[in-house]
Amino acid sequence: MTAPGPALAHETLGAAWRAARPRPAGRHLDSAACSRQSSRVLEAVAHHARHEAELGGYVAEATAGDLLQQGRSVVGGLVGMAAADVVFVESAQAALAALLAAWRLPAGSRVACLPGEYAPNDAQLRAAGLTVERLPVDDLGRADLDGVARLLAADPPSVVHLTHVASHRGVVQPAGPVAELCRAAGVPLVLDAAQSLGHVDTDLGADVVYSTSRKWLAGPRGVGVLCVRPPVAAALTPLLAPPDDVPPLRALESGEAHVAGRVGLVLAVGEHLAAGPDRVRERLAGLGRAAREVLDGAAGWRVVEPRGEPTATTTLRPPDGTDVVATRARLLGEQGIVTTAIGPQRAPGEMTGPVLRVSPHLDATVEDLEALAAAL
Repeated sequence: MTAPGPALAHETLGAAWRAARPRPAGRHLDSAACSRQSSRVLEAVAHHARHEAELGGYVAEATAGDLLQQGRSVVGGLVGMAAADVVFVESAQAALAALLAAWRLPAGSRVACLPGEYAPNDAQLRAAGLTVERLPVDDLGRADLDGVARLLAADPPSVVHLTHVASHRGVVQPAGPVAELCRAAGVPLVLDAAQSLGHVDTDLGADVVYSTSRKWLAGPRGVGVLCVRPPVAAALTPLLAPPDDVPPLRALESGEAHVAGRVGLVLAVGEHLAAGPDRVRERLAGLGRAAREVLDGAAGWRVVEPRGEPTATTTLRPPDGTDVVATRARLLGEQGIVTTAIGPQRAPGEMTGPVLRVSPHLDATVEDLEALAAAL
């Protein structure tokens, strides 16, 4: 008789999340890439698109104005900011691009990042004329707080950019303590929360937080958020000034936008709040722990993260000679299991080889994880 798998917290929450969504075609273990939207979110997006066809796009957007403003408020609440500090953009990458374009930091300004920085972030920083330097880290790639404190005291950079949870490794960075160190040193902290908003706590005191809709908040694709505290917002010089009746930061919010997607994101954030962010985080952490217990050693694959890391993201190093891309394709084609194959080009400063990423959301079960272990 097979031993029972590890128990998960808040099974009723998992069941409710599952019931609120269309039935998956297989086993979806890829929320770090793109989560499954609820039927209610899908309907809200379609409803707004229909309004655009019936009323005209800009008229429909005006009718959704109060809802969108409520969305800015609740997103701000998740990161410890106000509605006036939040703008909608098209993605996390678009958020960073808008921030850098408006900040206009002098060429050569030093930005301190993790060695495992997401390659597109690194490229954007360099393209803006900034000099990228590396933060000290431990052997897991987690920021070394003593080393960060020494750096900030001895030779502070202009900005610290911290990717809260990497896309290639499910390790949480100590963003709260780093924010405290940066605040004491007078150095702004920019937090990439693309993999952390809706996943782990993001109300940690960063000066800038940016993220996307499609991952752990389970909103539509093509939508992101940029949240900027007033002291940094005051240093921004947008290309065009905003209308007089909106907060200054709104100048960074594109007028030509997927407004239906923004409506869907607001609904998705509402679902996240209704589920209870603390309960969501507890279940996601439990899923990550269960995944590491079930998957470590399966067919020779080895887990990268510590077993108790409080994320739902698990990355697996392959056995010698195993093609990660081919494995991902086989899992999808033969078993209907959705995962992500990640090559070292995603974080070349840290990765030494490819990994298979597993990232279940609330509706996943231990049975799903055991099916993946058997399929490996």
